[in-house]
Amino acid sequence: MTLTPAVTAMIDDAAWLAHRYDPGHDAFHFRRVERAARAQVPFLTDQHLGEETSPVVLRRADCRNAAQGRGAPIHFLFHSAYCASTMLAQALDQPGVATSLSEPVLLNDMVGWRRRGASPRDHAPVMDDALKMIGRGFTAGEAVIVKPSNIFNPLARGAMTLRPEARAILLHAPLRAFLLSVARKGMWCRLWCRELLEGYLADGFVQLGFEARDYFRQSDLQVAAVGWLAQQRAFDMLIGWAPDRIASIDSETLTRDPVAAVAAAMDHLGLASDRAAIASHPALGRNSKSGASFAVGERQRDLEVAEAAYGEEIAQVVGWAEAVAAQAGIPLALPRPLECIRF
Repeated sequence: MTLTPAVTAMIDDAAWLAHRYDPGHDAFHFRRVERAARAQVPFLTDQHLGEETSPVVLRRADCRNAAQGRGAPIHFLFHSAYCASTMLAQALDQPGVATSLSEPVLLNDMVGWRRRGASPRDHAPVMDDALKMIGRGFTAGEAVIVKPSNIFNPLARGAMTLRPEARAILLHAPLRAFLLSVARKGMWCRLWCRELLEGYLADGFVQLGFEARDYFRQSDLQVAAVGWLAQQRAFDMLIGWAPDRIASIDSETLTRDPVAAVAAAMDHLGLASDRAAIASHPALGRNSKSGASFAVGERQRDLEVAEAAYGEEIAQVVGWAEAVAAQAGIPLALPRPLECIRF
């Protein structure tokens, strides 16, 4: 098939972000987002980038053909929310070494399409092409680090199977820290936890021995803990499946010494690391969501404030969740932690 120069040029230019997938027309939607613009937003969503009213729409087959023989090494940062994953993704974005994509909507579309009934046989080749489209670096030899939304976690093993050379980091907040974050963020966060669990139940991702009606009897923080346990179980199984390719880290280790943690992450992903460049990276000195200045230890202080306000409720939920974890054989700390060496 003969491709127009315009299609080839777009696929060669990573600034053209593959943003959406339209299964009805089997086409990808692209919007132009320069590297500098990506660094200024926490997520590559319309909410943060602004709505694109005139995307460039290309047939998937044309995109696939244009990408033949192209593409950069691709790796993944899977996470369970409220664990400083956005900061880590941004810190891994270093020109000439790696570029990162934080929660690209295209992968959310892969989740939505699967939930609407796409068969695994139809879904797999589209996922393969979607990974080709987001796995385009800005410079030759530059790796691509993809941090999907955590709604993508049920598809993590499939993505890793499609990319056998890919490595991954699994980032989670310890149970108590996760629940403190949910509590302090208020009602909308609690509702989001229920929405997340609803999706995971539809995915068949929750295997904890509860009946469907049990979730209606659980408090907001219990529901949040169920979502955490489901992800922790899946992460543990993912490490057991490919221990040579996957490592873990928790949010408190990451934020306690981010320079050492980012260096360890880069080593695991096979990226050239420079501690001076990591230490001066702007992502380590700002709030990844708001952009405001962020001091070392600020996360821990925020959690201490939440502890004072919600500690009694959280202690009860943690005790309950730990009992569920013990019964289900779910580790509260993931195996294969990154070796974060301080200097």
